[in-house]
Amino acid sequence: MEKAAAPTPTPHVLVIPFTAQGHTLPLLDFAALLAARGLRLTVVTTPANLPLLSPLLAAHPAAVRPLTLPFPSGTLLPPGLENTKGCAPQYFPVFLHALASLRDPILAWARSQPDDPVAAVIADFFCGWAQPLARELGAAGIVFTPSGVLGTAIPHSLFRRLVSRPPDCGDEFTVSFPAIPGEPAFQWREISMMYKWFLEAGDDEQATAVRESVRQNFLWNVQESWVIVSNTFRALEGRYLETPLEDMGFKRIWAVGPVAPETDPAGTRGGEAAVAAANLGAWLDAFPEGSVVYVCFGSQAVLTPAVAAALAEALERSAVPFVWVVSAGNSGVVPEGFEARVSERGLVVRGWAPQVAALRHAAVGWFMTHCGWNSVLEAAAAGVPMLAWPMTADQFANAQLLVDEVRVAVRACAGGFGVAPDAGELAAVLRDAVGTKGHGVRARAKELAAEAARAVKEGGSSYADLEALVHEIRKLC
Repeated sequence: MEKAAAPTPTPHVLVIPFTAQGHTLPLLDFAALLAARGLRLTVVTTPANLPLLSPLLAAHPAAVRPLTLPFPSGTLLPPGLENTKGCAPQYFPVFLHALASLRDPILAWARSQPDDPVAAVIADFFCGWAQPLARELGAAGIVFTPSGVLGTAIPHSLFRRLVSRPPDCGDEFTVSFPAIPGEPAFQWREISMMYKWFLEAGDDEQATAVRESVRQNFLWNVQESWVIVSNTFRALEGRYLETPLEDMGFKRIWAVGPVAPETDPAGTRGGEAAVAAANLGAWLDAFPEGSVVYVCFGSQAVLTPAVAAALAEALERSAVPFVWVVSAGNSGVVPEGFEARVSERGLVVRGWAPQVAALRHAAVGWFMTHCGWNSVLEAAAAGVPMLAWPMTADQFANAQLLVDEVRVAVRACAGGFGVAPDAGELAAVLRDAVGTKGHGVRARAKELAAEAARAVKEGGSSYADLEALVHEIRKLC
């Protein structure tokens, strides 16, 4: 009798998120897809961020386990702060630098279990230090970018080329990216705050250490990784996926998105919602199809009182029905008396909102957004066109993609972080979008939603990339 073949070992994959909602959630969604395909996952987290893993752990208890490590101490961050949610953007480079201190504890953990080696390390692109860590563990390093390909290539290009603004130029100075298809260009005011902080930070010992950590992060992604995975799909960013990009080390980029689930029945993806999905849905039921504008700028953007006042005035003057989600960091910016004046057609939600459910409600016709990539993909999957109001990071690149290339958005405000729009002009944009002038963009958004749905189903481009990637990871054992 022939001896039975030994069972194929199941690869053990280490997952390292960056502690920001917009980064952690898509990486956990991607982890869920891997777990559903039979991979074993260990997800690095810290005590305050552990609750974000609850849905993943509950859905895949046999395949996923947390590795909870103390948040690095002795950093430039306030004690007890373990997540960027509600923080000002200048905290991002500090978090990036601080999390690199998890390298040694992770290495010690991995070496403490020699019988269960790590085959691959999947890390957020703000955790570039995990790529040389993977090499040290004898594992394959995989960069996961929660941004699109365009929004990922631009910061890597900046840190690779070290572009600077001439001293006699203002914020209108234009930076071009000749190695990226279409040679996109952006004004200096549209360049990410992290990169500008890198150029302008002081020369004291702490600032120098953080600056070097930030730049090295992006270089490691390109120089040390095995493959790069992006939460995008070909119908959205095909021109940036067709040919390997110089700014990404000419590596193949695997497009596996949208990775977010189509439904979120409890409305708690990312945290406890300030309003139940059912209650929000019941409020929306009172309005005609496509008539409501959903307004949300994510968990990170902090609105100045002037920006919030201009937005409130525009919403009031436009006469359009709306839902305005005000994040925890903006709880005090809604003008006094505003809610009472618009109570018949407007709803202000303070805190986390069930956005996936809201965008898929028939009454929601437009999404005013900062163009964070999670919001972009959630709107694209729901077939909801966008009113683009980019503020920082990859958002200007995303807005350009959505407005000029894919044509599923119109510009609402182009000033960036802290710049208040003209309330009358913004009110006109709102009225035009909901009216007949927005018909073409709305129709294109429906087409993109169908393409997004096809991408993740069997036979679709993202499904094929995901299956092929899992196959490659299995070959590592």
